[in-house]
Amino acid sequence: MHSSTGLLVELGMVLLVLSLLAVLARRLALSPVPLYLLAGLAIGDGGVVPTPAAGEFVEVGASIGVVLLLLALGLQFSYSEFNDSMRRHLPSAGVDFLLNATPGAVAGWLLGLGWTGSLALAGVTWVSSSGIVARLLNDLRRMGNRETPSVLAVLVLEDVAMALYLPLMTILAAGGTWRQAVFGVAAASGALLLAFTASHRLGTSVDRMLAGADTEQLLLRVFGLTLLVAGLFEFANASAAVGAFLVGLVLTGEVAERARQVITPLRDLFAAVFFLAIGFTVDPRDLLPVLPAALLLALVTAGTKVVAGWYAAARDGAGPRGRLRAGTVLITRGEFSLVIIGLTGMAGLLTSLATAYVIVLAVICPLATRFTGIAGPSPAALQPRAVDPV
Repeated sequence: MHSSTGLLVELGMVLLVLSLLAVLARRLALSPVPLYLLAGLAIGDGGVVPTPAAGEFVEVGASIGVVLLLLALGLQFSYSEFNDSMRRHLPSAGVDFLLNATPGAVAGWLLGLGWTGSLALAGVTWVSSSGIVARLLNDLRRMGNRETPSVLAVLVLEDVAMALYLPLMTILAAGGTWRQAVFGVAAASGALLLAFTASHRLGTSVDRMLAGADTEQLLLRVFGLTLLVAGLFEFANASAAVGAFLVGLVLTGEVAERARQVITPLRDLFAAVFFLAIGFTVDPRDLLPVLPAALLLALVTAGTKVVAGWYAAARDGAGPRGRLRAGTVLITRGEFSLVIIGLTGMAGLLTSLATAYVIVLAVICPLATRFTGIAGPSPAALQPRAVDPV
């Protein structure tokens, strides 16, 4: 009973604080994401007002938050149009990889982290945060902008690449051989291909299952299906976020519109918890010694992400302002960067550097993207889908 009371009291206080921060962000015409991240540092481990009882809920809620953010993104698009966009942006993914993994690998080598540490840091600097980008696109009303499909294509291709990278990283970090690593990557590739094929073929059946459901049943079925698919993707060493995104893509028409309406409040709640969780388990005192190195690495890779986003948006015919918006919104790193570090089992310099790096960019990105052009149309205006010609 005592433990339950502590959880309820701390969780209630945390949610009220997040509410106040959201009000402040709205008055400043900013996304609340940076404030949520800093709040996580303040009330997490080593913070000024630690809330240990709420830790378990924050950890689980963060996983649900990123899943719901990507589900909501998928509901904005059709499977066919996004499939075409992904094929068009395979070169964008290659440019993104070369520009952003290289600085991490070089930094790892200069810091003497060895092959495994350098490979891990390359992954940290490579992959943008799908969760934070999804929230920013919604907050800044850019879902209908011309550059947004290119941003989403890069994000999903990164997450798909993670399905191959994570098994490789896991096996090498555990001391496995390169032969074992290749086998793990091949198995993950097969599972991912099967999942993509199944999601495409079952789309009509899923729509029929949901078409006649009332509001309560629709919420339960969409939420349950999304968690199930996300969990299966994660079990296959793929990205839970990609699984959730695919669920959103296969829902169409009136079903997709109703799903957006019932999911939105739940998404906003757990998304706030997701951003809070990034700083929740971090002791700020561990970050200070590595902050200069993290800032330098963040500066370099913020620039390389802008170039990658600029290139991707240019392939979709976006103008200079749209290309800049695409580049700045991709700056942030987040959930996968922290997962990669967790897989290595390497404490000390690598963990502290990566954590400081993620937090710095997660704070800078919303501010940078907010001031790189006007907002696009509101999500409600996307019927029919609006296009920003800039």
